[in-house]
Amino acid sequence: MKILIVSDSHGRNNYLSKVLDKVGDVDMFLHLGDLEGTEDFIEAFVDCRVEMIAGNNDYFTEIPREKLIQIGKYTIFMTHGHLYSVYFGTEQLKEAARMRGADIVMYGHTHMPSIDQSDDVIAINPGSISKPRQPGRQPSFILMEIDKNGEAHFTINYV
Repeated sequence: MKILIVSDSHGRNNYLSKVLDKVGDVDMFLHLGDLEGTEDFIEAFVDCRVEMIAGNNDYFTEIPREKLIQIGKYTIFMTHGHLYSVYFGTEQLKEAARMRGADIVMYGHTHMPSIDQSDDVIAINPGSISKPRQPGRQPSFILMEIDKNGEAHFTINYV
């Protein structure tokens, strides 16, 4: 199973088609907030199951701010991250995930990609697909792949 994870598109979806061309078919598409009104476009554009949450710049939407989903054996807590002080680390975020029984927490907000597998909760941030802030400022996304044994593998990718 192949899952495409993006965040912080800020209404600019020009890289989305490039990403989909690069990765090919995906089984699921996750957006971690700051869509800025493009949720209908994304739903129509992507041909798979779509899960989205709202970010701090998503003012007039009915998309939930947080969500728990199941992918294989993993419970995933999706949040934009701005409510958990993610600029100062992931401890508060991971604790919120633990309280919800999640194995993985996925967040955005910082516009910098990260995969933190340092303890019992994995923290994933795909960075920004439109306004990157990491050195080199290359738009980024994460691919999550579930292997034949049901184990999750994550890779940071660049447009």
